[in-house]
Amino acid sequence: MATTAYGICMVISVLVILWMVSKGYETIDVYYWTMICIIPVVILAYWLKTQVTSPEAAMITFCFIYFDSTVLLMVVIFLMLRVIRVEVPLAVKLAAYSIAFVHLFIVWVSAYSGQYFSSIRLIDSPDGTITKMTGGPLRIFHYIYLAVALSVILGIVAAAFLRRRSFSRRSYYSYLGILVIGLGTYIIEGVVDVRYSLLPYFYTFGEVFISFSYDRIHSHDIACIVSARHWDKRPAKSRKEKGARNLAAELERAGAESRRGYVAFDLKHRFLSCNQAAREYFPALTGQRVDELLSENNDARRIFYSMIDAYEKRGDRTHKYRLTPHTFTCEISPFSISPKGQTIGYFFEIRDITAEQGILDEMRISKAGLKEAVAAKTADIRGIQDKIVGGMANMIENRDNSTGGHVKRTSDIIRILIDEIIRQKALSISEEFAGDIIRAAPMHDLGKLTIENAILNKPAKLTDEEYEVMKTHAVKSGEMVMILLDGVEEGHFVHVAYHVARYHHERWDGRGYPEGLVGSMIPVEARIMAVADVYDTLACKRSYKEAMDPNLVAKIIMEGMGTQFDPAMRPIFIGCREKLEAYYRKENSKV
Repeated sequence: MATTAYGICMVISVLVILWMVSKGYETIDVYYWTMICIIPVVILAYWLKTQVTSPEAAMITFCFIYFDSTVLLMVVIFLMLRVIRVEVPLAVKLAAYSIAFVHLFIVWVSAYSGQYFSSIRLIDSPDGTITKMTGGPLRIFHYIYLAVALSVILGIVAAAFLRRRSFSRRSYYSYLGILVIGLGTYIIEGVVDVRYSLLPYFYTFGEVFISFSYDRIHSHDIACIVSARHWDKRPAKSRKEKGARNLAAELERAGAESRRGYVAFDLKHRFLSCNQAAREYFPALTGQRVDELLSENNDARRIFYSMIDAYEKRGDRTHKYRLTPHTFTCEISPFSISPKGQTIGYFFEIRDITAEQGILDEMRISKAGLKEAVAAKTADIRGIQDKIVGGMANMIENRDNSTGGHVKRTSDIIRILIDEIIRQKALSISEEFAGDIIRAAPMHDLGKLTIENAILNKPAKLTDEEYEVMKTHAVKSGEMVMILLDGVEEGHFVHVAYHVARYHHERWDGRGYPEGLVGSMIPVEARIMAVADVYDTLACKRSYKEAMDPNLVAKIIMEGMGTQFDPAMRPIFIGCREKLEAYYRKENSKV
């Protein structure tokens, strides 16, 4: 019976490892994975111990069973220290693991000398072999080791009491319970004469518990969340060269250097974790209890909860706000720990744009003077805004030698597409919304102002690293739209312009950038802009290439419906294809 039960435990422990591997975690937690890899080895040793027929074989199984009270115990202690946010120096870790392995080595080398176990006796039973061991003089080292481990555990309990606001109490009590019960069972079985150990069942339960709580526990690790969100955005070569844990540290360093704040909440709006920059921006987070709602009457609660509410109701992702002396943009997005995992909370990325805002404030002052100067010539302040944006678009084209006239042409294409959408009464867009899209079209590439000339005008194919830099223009375009328009234009136009600028490189199949949005997650205005942007790239005649044949252009666009583009754009494109081709015949004849 015991042999069968231990065998079942061993199979379950192996299945747990396979299940964890199948979930595709990119961030590798060395403590968790060390635990779930050691546990099957220990359970296997217990299973073999019930079948041995000689004292020598029984001694070998005991050599492997001792992994639990040496290395495994040390791993669990360090895991507990990390749960309560205690940083342990590398030198201390190396020393502790060295002691654990030396202890294990003493067991191995003295197995047959009678120094660690003075005698061993085997008893046959219907349930399997029962092994009775008598300790030798060297076993005193084991008692000393356990006494030191118990004192460290008591120190962890004391440290947890002093730091109880800074970590998840649910996680702490869960793992403290497992540690105390496991160690207690081990000590009791060492004193009381038992036929078969209960530890294999306990280890199996612990491994299953670890696997099911992995996502929840790591939702309190801001570096883990950041690396999970950024992993798919890195070049494939970079993914192979860097381990996931190193990536988490790299991203955390990048956040510190760029002064970006990161904050995470669960789906019930309870605080999970944040980095140091976020605590500096929002001092209320410093004393905030983990796994609880934010305290009342502070800027953090007002800003984060209002953004969560706006995201849940309307899908709003970005907001700009001022907390003297800083100006920030704050972006919200859902997050999960693994690529195949369910959404478990909300992640906020906070960027300090105080310097940029100062420059733009000066630009606004200058623009206000310009408005007064031309007030006699125009009563339409919207036209001034459009001219400013158009001027910035021209600045982009003056820098980018490959896209002359692109802004004007895509704006004209958008107008043709919008006219056809309204004619077909498709996509359920209002006339006001359609007008906003037309006005927003010239702003879609504003972020290219931030791209250095060496990359923007490179005649050869971009490298992976250069392409990653180039792709940042979508995020920067959205930020510049918010900075230029927020507080100046009506809110509905600001949202449309932001979506056009940030998401026009997203793809219907989710392989676009910067967010990898899929299908209807992409704002409709960005889906329309995507068709216009690609069509111009293919159809226009430029100094370095001839215009592509109209039939081939149409074929490429049609083949992209449902993969690169919204399939609902198919009848719209077909309906205005002749107008588009006539437009480009005229445009290309000018070149």
